[in-house]
Amino acid sequence: MSDPTVFLHTFAQALSVLSLYPEGHPSRERAIDAAYQSLDLLTGASTVPAFTFLEGEVVYGREPLRDFKDWDWGYRLAAAGIERLQVERAVSRDEFEGFLQEVNTRLTMSSASTSENRQMRSLGIRFGAVGVRGHSIEVVKTESGSGAPSAVSLADELETLKWLQDEVQSERAVPLIEAEAIVRSLSVTMHAERGTVLPLLQLKNFDQYTTTHSLNVSVLSMAVAESIGCRKTEVRALGMAGLLHDIGKIKIPIQILTKPGKLSADERRIINKHPVDGAKMILQSDEALDIAAVVAYEHHMMLDGGGYPTPHYGRDTALASRLVHVCDVYDALRTKRPYREAWESDTVFKYLLEHSGTEFDPDLVKAFIAMMQRSETHVSQLPEIASAVPLEADLS
Repeated sequence: MSDPTVFLHTFAQALSVLSLYPEGHPSRERAIDAAYQSLDLLTGASTVPAFTFLEGEVVYGREPLRDFKDWDWGYRLAAAGIERLQVERAVSRDEFEGFLQEVNTRLTMSSASTSENRQMRSLGIRFGAVGVRGHSIEVVKTESGSGAPSAVSLADELETLKWLQDEVQSERAVPLIEAEAIVRSLSVTMHAERGTVLPLLQLKNFDQYTTTHSLNVSVLSMAVAESIGCRKTEVRALGMAGLLHDIGKIKIPIQILTKPGKLSADERRIINKHPVDGAKMILQSDEALDIAAVVAYEHHMMLDGGGYPTPHYGRDTALASRLVHVCDVYDALRTKRPYREAWESDTVFKYLLEHSGTEFDPDLVKAFIAMMQRSETHVSQLPEIASAVPLEADLS
């Protein structure tokens, strides 16, 4: 009988034995045989067996394995850069032993080359950082020869988010694992150097992608959350909320999203539906994303009751929604539009302060500005990626 838990136990046992016994030793061969047999049963029952090791969780396909929460080997594999293990076809016993040796090498070394990654994919077993369709979400950094800060490339995160939006647009559930991986990767990039580094993307042209805005709002939301003392789990939840706050826009026709002039009353009604649509999509995908759903619904609501959608009764918006709202407006004003240039940061800070107490939470505005003034910002030019969702034309 196929069982992913049996494979994980025999897989860990085989890795342990590999470090103890030389090639050809009976104990080593027995351990490899046991792991290979459990994998063979798994590949016979499932088209593409896939394991994810992320933040103390072990997920098989899309189902968390409760018995493997905080599994020591899960942490060890993730620390070695093995967050996803996916078997794409049946492999021979020799191929499997080679795979085990490669994983063992990664566990005992700090890194492995990309050419080795390609070799393992050719054998039918792909592993590495969590990604989509073979595109990893590993942080790419290149050192400048002039001593300037290193540049950060978010091309893989951007492509993964575009894929995620396409999945939702095709009436599929929000891919939670990939969304979590994007947020985790952004967090890693933010803390790759001393202090807080904000990896933000800049548009080349207005008709490019709403994905950049979502990534930027995710980064900014996590940075503010850290600055006001939120716990790690809360920071990640706010990062997820920032990433998905505009997911409802996938239902809006592109010609409305890209319209450079004033919207008609009917077009405005369509635009104003995206918070409700986004909240529904998130709730239908995963109840664990309740904070993200609330933020998607409330991120255009103002402190004084203005904005949209209009609540049926007077109530305060959630702290998470107020926080994301500040980050959302900041990034929108910092983006060049067909009808205006991008605002300078100091001009945006002035706008936020002037509208504190009416549109924005004053304490969060102060925290946001203080965080921005003490953080280092790395702005990367958006790479060319085909077929993406454009930005909304109107800020309000």
